[in-house]
Amino acid sequence: MNINSFQAGAAKVKTTPPLGTRINGDFITHYATYIHDDLYSKALVLKNGSTLIALVVVDICIMPRDFLDQVKADITRATGIPASNIMISSTHTHAAGSVADVHLGSADPAYSKKLPGLILQSVQRAMDHLKPAQIAFGSVAAPEHLLCRRYKMQETYLPFNPVTGGTDQIKTNPFGAESLIENSIAPTDPELGYLAVKGLDGEWISLLANYSLHYVGDWENGTISADYFGMFAARLAERLQVEDSFVGIMSNGTSGDVNIWDFQDSNRYPKENFEKSRLIGNSLADKIVDNLPNLIWQTDPELSIGYDEIEIDVVKPSASELSSAALLVAGARYEEIEPDQNGLRQIYAREQMLLNEFPAQCITPVQAIKIGEGAIGALAGEFFSETGLRLKAAKKSKYYFTITMANGNAGYVPPAAEIAKGGYETWRCRYSCLVPGAEEVIRKRLLVLLDQL
Repeated sequence: MNINSFQAGAAKVKTTPPLGTRINGDFITHYATYIHDDLYSKALVLKNGSTLIALVVVDICIMPRDFLDQVKADITRATGIPASNIMISSTHTHAAGSVADVHLGSADPAYSKKLPGLILQSVQRAMDHLKPAQIAFGSVAAPEHLLCRRYKMQETYLPFNPVTGGTDQIKTNPFGAESLIENSIAPTDPELGYLAVKGLDGEWISLLANYSLHYVGDWENGTISADYFGMFAARLAERLQVEDSFVGIMSNGTSGDVNIWDFQDSNRYPKENFEKSRLIGNSLADKIVDNLPNLIWQTDPELSIGYDEIEIDVVKPSASELSSAALLVAGARYEEIEPDQNGLRQIYAREQMLLNEFPAQCITPVQAIKIGEGAIGALAGEFFSETGLRLKAAKKSKYYFTITMANGNAGYVPPAAEIAKGGYETWRCRYSCLVPGAEEVIRKRLLVLLDQL
């Protein structure tokens, strides 16, 4: 194969919504009242011989599978890239336009109609920019910005479960109960992995990074911001001293149980709006730039894809639970609700009624992507660090990372042992409804696909 047969191209298209657009990611709907920084759909297209792969990361909270299936169909028609060779993921910023319902946060119809064309444009422009290229995978440790947000509490504290009305074994994000924390209960994934892409002429094309940290959220409701994902990209471009054509991308790893809200050291980070996300974004970018001299570049990497869709059973409420939920819903005033204990009971009662209308199975995409010596897994939901760590321990590629909230969204997919402990991520709702054991089935299927590559 000719050394110049491998090509790469990247592009970004602005996806910033207009003021007034609905924002989801909270228990209730917010509306865009202030734009702090622009949002983007960022696409990296790789080509070797007849194989084309598109990796797309969008500044948004979540995108459902049916939404993305249509976007992929549009991309295939316009570019010829097979849908199975397209990975589209959400960064999971909670300060973006909404295309999905989450709790009382609703999709914005106008933005849902507008966004697909912008994602398509980003891939088309990346195709237009294809040029002979080289790639390198890198990895650096960044444990200092990661905390498991699930805590074991002192015996005097009873973590409330709004679905059952009982108590959980652990508490997620124990606001107001910091003095009663015993310890966080799980390890985090400290790796900051990345794929670097340059032209054979030495000019930077793109860098796709992956880090297992939730959004930071150091802004007021109503803000539009790419969060630390955007801060990372801006700092990376500054440090590399590149042209605007360079596309810096941060993707979300297995961060379903991880954030940087430090309940035991409240003075750890600056408290001004955007300062924590800027500090973290800058720190991660600086680590990668300092690591770049260690890279070994490949000019003819093999490209291959494995893709599957798994049917996973959905857990639904019992008849008695539905009856109890109906009474709570009947007495609720959702237009005025507050997410206190009573409000959460009513919010999750509504979730039981709506979840009962769901299909009995959820179709969950699983994707494995081989790029030279490295590989990327893509999972459609919020997975815990344990999942990512197990995948990395079993990997056969020299470099590997997992991009989550990719190709759809099955919501939280905790390991079965974590479901038994309870906590916010496990409360049964439309966003957390797969049967215990689903994580293991999905993880093992991804490992099979990776092995086949």
